[in-house]
Amino acid sequence: MTQRFTIFAVTLALSASAAGGYLYGNRSTIPAASTQIAVATAAERKILYYRDPSGAPSWSATPKNDAQGRAFVPVYDDAEPTFDPPAKPSVAQSGRKVLFYRNPMGLPDTSPVPKKDSMGMDYIPVYEGDAQEQGGAIKLSVERIQRSGVRTEPARSLVLAQPVHAVGAVALDERRLTVVSMRSEGYVEDLFVDTTGQTVRKGEALFRVYSPDIQQALADLLVVSSRGQPAPVLGQSSLNGTMRRLLNLGVPEDRIRQLRESGVNPRTIDWPSPASGTIISKRIINGQRISAGDELYRIADLSQVWVIADVAEGDLADIKPGIRASVTFRAYMSEPVEGVVTFIYPEMRAETRTARVRIEVPNSDGRLKTDMYADVVFHIEGSGIPVATVPSNAIIDSGSRQVVLVAKGDGRFEPRPVKLGRRGDGRVEIVEGLKAGEEVVTSATFLIDAESNLQTALKAFTRPEPPK
Repeated sequence: MTQRFTIFAVTLALSASAAGGYLYGNRSTIPAASTQIAVATAAERKILYYRDPSGAPSWSATPKNDAQGRAFVPVYDDAEPTFDPPAKPSVAQSGRKVLFYRNPMGLPDTSPVPKKDSMGMDYIPVYEGDAQEQGGAIKLSVERIQRSGVRTEPARSLVLAQPVHAVGAVALDERRLTVVSMRSEGYVEDLFVDTTGQTVRKGEALFRVYSPDIQQALADLLVVSSRGQPAPVLGQSSLNGTMRRLLNLGVPEDRIRQLRESGVNPRTIDWPSPASGTIISKRIINGQRISAGDELYRIADLSQVWVIADVAEGDLADIKPGIRASVTFRAYMSEPVEGVVTFIYPEMRAETRTARVRIEVPNSDGRLKTDMYADVVFHIEGSGIPVATVPSNAIIDSGSRQVVLVAKGDGRFEPRPVKLGRRGDGRVEIVEGLKAGEEVVTSATFLIDAESNLQTALKAFTRPEPPK
């Protein structure tokens, strides 16, 4: 037993020595073999370019170091993402096919497989039938239409009433102004109407005056009216001349009649008002000496006033005498007044390129004051011929062109350029490009237009270049 154990121990020691010697003799050959394998693997992979080690957008076709001395990292051909379309479209969990993935920021960049942009945002899947162009039209799913709140309305054939807006101010009706004056010299002895703004009636006494010229003419009238005339023919001629003189001096006829009936000539005369209205100007005081032709009072009939509106030169062709106008005054915003255009002034204001238009409005309650600001809307009836019209919010106006979105059914919408005409009552005339009865989008128009423009850009971006 002891002999067998000794032989086993000696054999084990010799085996260990032989293994150690073999390893010692071949220790330099093992690393060499490993290096040869690594070099062979690297040689089989093709380096496309070198990228910045920090991930910055910097690349190089040859090995180089960055500003910190770090070596650029090689990018092999098997590590570069491919943009070749997959053999079959991806299928979303809902069963809808994903056509491609588009850039989340709206840039013209697509990918056949899911990816992220430079900011780490996921690309958005575009499903089959969700948004694709079909003969110039864009198609949206029912869910997309409901989420966007798309509404449509047919183009209607209507007689378009085009209102013209302008601003104006209240002015006195010049035909309803009366100036009170005397045609002879006199002296005011008493005032019956002594305040501006006082209302008077026609025939009401305004002031009491003594006039030497009038008194002399009245005295002559008494003389020629007496019975002591020697020749009836001469007496009639003198009477007529005296009466004409009094009328030329402005003495009222009823005053002359009273004098002839009574035969009494008072020293003063009460001067009557020639018209009814409001005293808007008073230039007379008690005891004043009056000269012939002096303006003593100015009386205005305010039962009707004018509104003078400034109409832009471009709208002037639609304004004609006789058309109606709604006038809203700043002081009474909730109570517009209807008026009629009666005159268009013949001159233009060079500073504002506007023309003045006169509108007559009633003022029976006298609440309208001169120089009140007013907003005027002229009701232009147009030609009376029905035209194709759409709501104003159906128009997409880029400045250089105008487009409407025509609903073709089954979620398809066609952007169609149109030519516009008159506007009025919230609608726009379509001169060319659309017929009455065609459905147009009236809400969410910009959302659909943006989707259409995006799809057009994507189609142009992904279209293969023609061979050179």
